[in-house]
Amino acid sequence: MFIILSKILDLFLGPLTWAVLFIVAGILLRRRARLAIGLQALGLAVIYAFSIEPTAGALMRWTEAGVVSTYRTDVVYDAVIVLGGGLDPDATERSGRPEYNAAGDRILRGYELLREGRARSILISGGSLDARPEAVIEADVLARQLRLWGVEPERIITEGKSRNTRENAVESEKIIRQQGWKTLLLVTSAAHMPRAHGCFAAVGIRPDVFVADVRAPPGKRTPTWLPRASHLNASTEALRELAGRWVYRLRGWTTA
Repeated sequence: MFIILSKILDLFLGPLTWAVLFIVAGILLRRRARLAIGLQALGLAVIYAFSIEPTAGALMRWTEAGVVSTYRTDVVYDAVIVLGGGLDPDATERSGRPEYNAAGDRILRGYELLREGRARSILISGGSLDARPEAVIEADVLARQLRLWGVEPERIITEGKSRNTRENAVESEKIIRQQGWKTLLLVTSAAHMPRAHGCFAAVGIRPDVFVADVRAPPGKRTPTWLPRASHLNASTEALRELAGRWVYRLRGWTTA
C-alpha cells in the first residue's frame, strides 16, 4: 500500500501537476473572469519558475547540501553496496540491453572501485515495481553488465526484491549479516545519499559513503533565465527527494 501511495504523492509533488491543476481550475471557473485569468497565469508562472536554472540549481544544492564522501583510500572494503535507480527498465526491456538514466553513475562508480581493488565484493540492491514475471530486475541486469566488463561472478551478489530505499536497506542487511561483512561502502546519488544512509543506519548498518551522480551546479556562475525541460525535471526530482526524506523520518525509516 505504501508503494502505491508514494507514487500518488510523487504525482502531486511535481510543479507540472500544480501548473496543470491551476490552469484547469481557471478554465472551469471561466465565468469568474478575474479568478480564471489569475489561476491560469499562476499555472504558467509555476511552470516558468521551476523550469529555469536558478530555481532548479538552488533546489539541487539544497538537496545535496552537506553530502560528502567518507570513502577511505587506505581500506579495502569487504563490499561496495550499489543502490538501484540508475536503469531505465522500460527502455531496457525494449532494447534488450542496459539503458541508463542520469543515475547510471552509481554502477560505474561501483565498477571502478572493484577494478581498482578497493572492494572485494559488490552487492547490487534493486528490484522492480512491475509485478509481471518478465519484468526487468535491475540488480540482475547490472550484474550481467559487470560480468561483461570482466568482474568475476563470485564477487557479485544481487538483491532483487527491494522496491524503494527502505527495502534496499532491509533486504541488504540480511545479506550483509549472512556474509559477515564488516567494512562497507555505500554508493548512490548525492541527492539520495542522506536518506539512503539514514535507512541503512536505521537497520543497524553504518557504511562509509561514496557519492555519485552530483547534479547541483556551481553557485558562482551567470544564471540562465530561459525555461528548459531539464531544469523542470531537476526541480521535480529535488522536491520529491526532500518530500521523501520527510515521509521516511515520519515513519521512522531513516535516522537522517
